[in-house]
Amino acid sequence: MAVPGNTFQRAGKVAVRESLHDTISNIAPTQTPFISNIGSGNANQTYEEWLTDTLAAADADNKVIDGDDAANDALTDAVRLGNYTQLMDKVVGISSTTQAVKSAGNQTKMAYQMLKKSKEIKRDMEKRFCGNFAAVPLANGTAGESAGMVAFIRTNGSRGAGGAAATLSGTTAGYVNAAATNGTLRNFTEALIKDAIQDAWNEGGEPTMALMSGTLKQTASTFAGIADIRKDAPGSKAATIIGAADVYVSDFGNISFTPSRFTTGRDVSIIDTSLWELLYLQRFSTAELAKTGHADRKMLSVQATLKCANELGNANIADVQAA
Repeated sequence: MAVPGNTFQRAGKVAVRESLHDTISNIAPTQTPFISNIGSGNANQTYEEWLTDTLAAADADNKVIDGDDAANDALTDAVRLGNYTQLMDKVVGISSTTQAVKSAGNQTKMAYQMLKKSKEIKRDMEKRFCGNFAAVPLANGTAGESAGMVAFIRTNGSRGAGGAAATLSGTTAGYVNAAATNGTLRNFTEALIKDAIQDAWNEGGEPTMALMSGTLKQTASTFAGIADIRKDAPGSKAATIIGAADVYVSDFGNISFTPSRFTTGRDVSIIDTSLWELLYLQRFSTAELAKTGHADRKMLSVQATLKCANELGNANIADVQAA
């Protein structure tokens, strides 16, 4: 039907109030399953060091003749490892006019922006500390960088063709000075994860978590016989697992299959969480920066490094893709 003449329609009306909701929708993920499940401690220097040691292989032929002289056994020294701290920050600058005007959702307020930045910096930490990154020594004009979890695990697990483990600055000691080299991608299979769990167990580890991307987690859920090797976390205890997880009942203990949005996407890391620690040289702090004209500025910062007490108790399946 035709609109009658002189009808005042909405499209031509000027004196209309806008309807802008005060709620701001932000669904960006903030789960940090790696750094949330490992230990936390303090660092005292920009380069933190620790020692690892091991026992000689078990010897079924350990026998001596009655009355025989005693010979000294071979001794091995402890291995000295280390990692550099990494300083991270987020800076917010908001003009006085922006803060003064009425706005929806408080997005122009300093407190709102600082809360956003605190979530962002935790995501940055998760991506760095669970990744395949080498350490970089602190120097004049050079920012120190922490090695990541994937680079630390050099011994156990498997790699695709052409892949190589990360290297240490002192060959068998020191810090991770080169990240692992990617190999040819291959399908992620249950056989690979069984072998990796056993490798970690053989060395004395007690892994409890398998950290992987969401895509690889979906592949893990299709493993043959998965219904027989999964169990529900009882009652309210499911809430203690950071992020959704299935419990894989292996021959060497229960492993939480934990998806993470911040992994490399090509690694499945079998982790004994008791062997990892995040060491803080400077814990989270907020500082008022010098006022620049008609603007206020604040900085959120943190400085930390990753410690792996002994990489032998963990395993990493590298170069895998969804089957």
